[in-house]
Amino acid sequence: MSRAEPLSNLSQLSLDDLVRHAGGQTALPVENWHPKHVGTIDIRILADGRWIHEGGEIKRPAMVRLFSSILRREEDGSYVLVTPAEKLAITVDDAPFIAVELKSEGEGAARELALRLNTGDIVIAGPEHAILSRGTEEAPAHYVHVRGGLEARLARSVYYELAEIAIAEQADPLGVWSDGAFFAL
Repeated sequence: MSRAEPLSNLSQLSLDDLVRHAGGQTALPVENWHPKHVGTIDIRILADGRWIHEGGEIKRPAMVRLFSSILRREEDGSYVLVTPAEKLAITVDDAPFIAVELKSEGEGAARELALRLNTGDIVIAGPEHAILSRGTEEAPAHYVHVRGGLEARLARSVYYELAEIAIAEQADPLGVWSDGAFFAL
């Protein structure tokens, strides 16, 4: 599998650069792996995106990236780390990823939005990577689809940037365009 190094900052890159980077990320075929060895492992992904193993935080970014590449969401909504040899259930408090940075190019329906996840992966919002709004008016929650039922919660700062775009463009209903798709906020 070819995995590009994680990007640390989107502000100095064009969207074309980001698309090229994202295109270099090859997802593992975890949906095709159905090993006989099944169990659990004491790994928990906290709502703030930190990965915890047996009570201690996994602080090596490369280890988190490796684990995130073999993460799968099951039909029943549970989460597992899966390889061809084993499948281990883990706990996820909210979403397994956090969208921590936004890059916007274009305007209106021609806009494209790139989101950097806490794992360093890049997602271009659009038909295959929808921005979703959940929660309540008092406690809103916004997500972007990453892959195979996995989502990233938008960090508050990212949501505020999207809201600023929607307000500036006077979208009605309030929302943003990306890659030809409109997402209500």
